[in-house]
Amino acid sequence: MIALTDVTKAFGENRVLQGVNLSIARGESMVIIGGSGTGKSVLLKCVLGLVTPDSGQITLEGEDVSRAERDAFLARFGMLFQGAALFDSLRVWENVAFRLLRGRLKRPREAAREIAIEKLRRVGLGPQVADLYPAELSGGMQKRVGLARAIAAEPEVIFFDEPTTGLDPIMSGVINDLIREIVTEMGATAMTITHDMTSVRAIADRVAMLHGGLVRWTGTVQEMDATPDPYVQQFIHGRAEGPIPSVR
Repeated sequence: MIALTDVTKAFGENRVLQGVNLSIARGESMVIIGGSGTGKSVLLKCVLGLVTPDSGQITLEGEDVSRAERDAFLARFGMLFQGAALFDSLRVWENVAFRLLRGRLKRPREAAREIAIEKLRRVGLGPQVADLYPAELSGGMQKRVGLARAIAAEPEVIFFDEPTTGLDPIMSGVINDLIREIVTEMGATAMTITHDMTSVRAIADRVAMLHGGLVRWTGTVQEMDATPDPYVQQFIHGRAEGPIPSVR
């Protein structure tokens, strides 16, 4: 579904991606792990076309993303942002239906509202929250609204950027379970970047570790636990000692 071949990206002297190779199968949930500043978000932005790689190729079902018609290309994606990233001035249902109220996916306002309420129900929120504003919701509820927005247009590919950041362990577990259920239910291809190993174990079919501008390791969760790779073992167990420096 998504393939990255020898992708590089530098910002001045900072070589963030140094030849990334990665493939994500249709319907697969891929989780990318790695320390802060290792390029996980840059990689995601490259796939979306928000950042242009210096070299290499990224394809979606064989089509070079740099040559794709932008509106049609982006219509295939959904995104759950790290901080939910809801629009303060819009009501909850308007946030969920944001893509359905404008552009190539535009629906009549009442139809968009009905879809939004159904997606809110799917993430465990009742219709009573539809006309509230984001500031009236807890952090966990805001994250659910963000998830409802990500799936509102029935995307083929969904990106999750640190989906449990700022949430307590119980709500993190709820969000992880929702992500796993929804991705499986929709048959969507998922790409998640996270530091949270609980999330990795809950939602990953496969895991890739990004370090030093390269994908250092890929495999299943079971293979991740068993691999002798010292970088992977240091990261997943949160050890201060190891080949990954504690000051970066």
